[in-house]
Amino acid sequence: MGPSRQDIQSNSQNSQDGPDHPRHPLSRLLDDSCPPFALLRRRTPGRDHDTVEVLLGPVHEAGRLADLPVGPLPTLALVPFRQIRERGFDVRDDGTPLSALVAEEVYEIPLARALAELPAHAVRVEDGGFDVLDEVYAETVERVVRDEIGRGEGANFVIRRTFGGRIDGFGRADALALFRRLLEGERGAYWTYVVHTGERTLVGASPEVHVRMSGGTVVMNPISGTYRHPSTGPTAESLLSFLGDRKETEELSMVVDEELKMMCTVGDRGGVVVGPRLKEMSHLTHTEYELRGRSSLDVREVLRETMFAATVTGSPVQNACRVIERYEAGGRGYYAGALALLGLDAAGAQTLDSPILIRTADIGADGTLRVPVGATLVRHSDPAGEVAETHAKAAGVLAALGVRPAAPRAAAERVRLADDPRVRAALAARRADLAPFWLRMQERPAAATGRALVVDGEDTFTAMLAHVLRVAGLEVAVRRFDEPGLREAALAWEGPVVLGPGPGNPADGGDPKMRMLRGLAAELLAGHRHGLLGVCLGHELLAAELGLPLVRKAEPAQGAQTRIELFGAEEVVGFYNTYTAHCDKAGAARLARAGVEVSRDPVTGEVHALRSAGGGFAGVQFHPESVLTLRGADLLRDLLTAVRTPTPA
Repeated sequence: MGPSRQDIQSNSQNSQDGPDHPRHPLSRLLDDSCPPFALLRRRTPGRDHDTVEVLLGPVHEAGRLADLPVGPLPTLALVPFRQIRERGFDVRDDGTPLSALVAEEVYEIPLARALAELPAHAVRVEDGGFDVLDEVYAETVERVVRDEIGRGEGANFVIRRTFGGRIDGFGRADALALFRRLLEGERGAYWTYVVHTGERTLVGASPEVHVRMSGGTVVMNPISGTYRHPSTGPTAESLLSFLGDRKETEELSMVVDEELKMMCTVGDRGGVVVGPRLKEMSHLTHTEYELRGRSSLDVREVLRETMFAATVTGSPVQNACRVIERYEAGGRGYYAGALALLGLDAAGAQTLDSPILIRTADIGADGTLRVPVGATLVRHSDPAGEVAETHAKAAGVLAALGVRPAAPRAAAERVRLADDPRVRAALAARRADLAPFWLRMQERPAAATGRALVVDGEDTFTAMLAHVLRVAGLEVAVRRFDEPGLREAALAWEGPVVLGPGPGNPADGGDPKMRMLRGLAAELLAGHRHGLLGVCLGHELLAAELGLPLVRKAEPAQGAQTRIELFGAEEVVGFYNTYTAHCDKAGAARLARAGVEVSRDPVTGEVHALRSAGGGFAGVQFHPESVLTLRGADLLRDLLTAVRTPTPA
């Protein structure tokens, strides 16, 4: 039988004894007989931020997240990126293990005491440099924007490059010295940590929550948009210029949408968006939101369903994994995976606290060093800017390694930029551009008034669609396009069918997904009498069946918030499309004679929406479920009401 919670308390008390005390943890960590260990400084709400936790215990390997133990003493899991295969996604299997440090001893030490007693020597890196040269990475940025985002494969993608080198004679003392330097030099991190398994050491300062769960409340923390501090130090003026950059605003909004998809999957009542806020660190400042929801799932299931954040993969996540395989050499190891602390609270309820594994040095037992970093590539990405962003993201860890200059002490002690009233006003203006539906928790009606089937075309925006529809009073089923029996189920469905979004070229007849969905759209238009709604890709396929040509846009509208006229009313909506249906005046007149109304841009001819005058079907190019569509929930409810109106025989 393992140690009890009372043992944790006594161990915490023992940590107050002197450094030569036989049970004092810091003195033991340098001894080769000491078991694997982790030191954590966590800025978790409700914790004393100025405390360092020490976990000691054996490390085991597990096959699946479900195999991780959850008990009274914490388990610290090291979740590699390849674990995303549990979600059925494509990933390069580099063999990096899912490891779990199962604590047998737990201590808490005041931060000041840890800083005083941890080794303070410099660690020297030999033969350091990035595996991908700056100019090559810039070329990759251009290719991804042109060939992936520009061809409808997704809204954004994170492509990795890795700083590598070696630390001769690397040992426990070096690991602890690096941890100490990060504690001193990096501000604003969510977790600062060192984990020594015996086979490898991870030491880093991650700014971003992956997922946290306590008392049934789930929290995620999408961070995106990077303000690189000038060499002279950050200023409110230069930060305001960054906050006004449309590219940076859209980048953050896209990852909020992507993580809301996950929140709607694990949360019993969807999610609510809090923020935006600033994450101020030593070398850079990020913009961030917090997403909160309620869940009754096991913490390991929550961890599985949230692999992995769009901020380190891209969106939609499933297709982002394919793009990562095409552009990155080798596997990701633990980069973009997660640390996860699993345990039980005083009442016996499960808890989870997990940062994303970024801004981290991965050091082998032989001293081989890897510091992977990546930039989020979007349609407006500037190659030189993305190269600079990777350097800025690596700067904190590389400063601890002595490879880059440390941030000036004055910068580390400056007044918070978030306190400037102009900055607060700029952040508030961003919040005003989000759909009010997602700014408060939504309750579902006690009883459903109908049923809807949502067809997923490989984009889990369908989870958000399902949540909005459930709040509107519908019982909702979500099924993937390639699920056995989907076609038969859709044709027999006694309720509206929603053809959802997905990546790819809707006009590509050689794509099995497009062939299947185009055929399904045709059959539903011809024979389904309970209502049909197309969203984004689904809308494009409906438009094609009505005889409208599908064209590639001159500029992708991935994550674009736009004001349009929608059937005579002005609306602010969010687009995620590279292709669009095109309709000129003659085409609109032809469809009008057939009883189909078209909402289109009078200049470009791009079709924003279409609907049958007698009810029965409708399609929208924009995403009503997105945080970017201000009245999205109302629009979706009205569309479903219209398509459920029986079409006259």
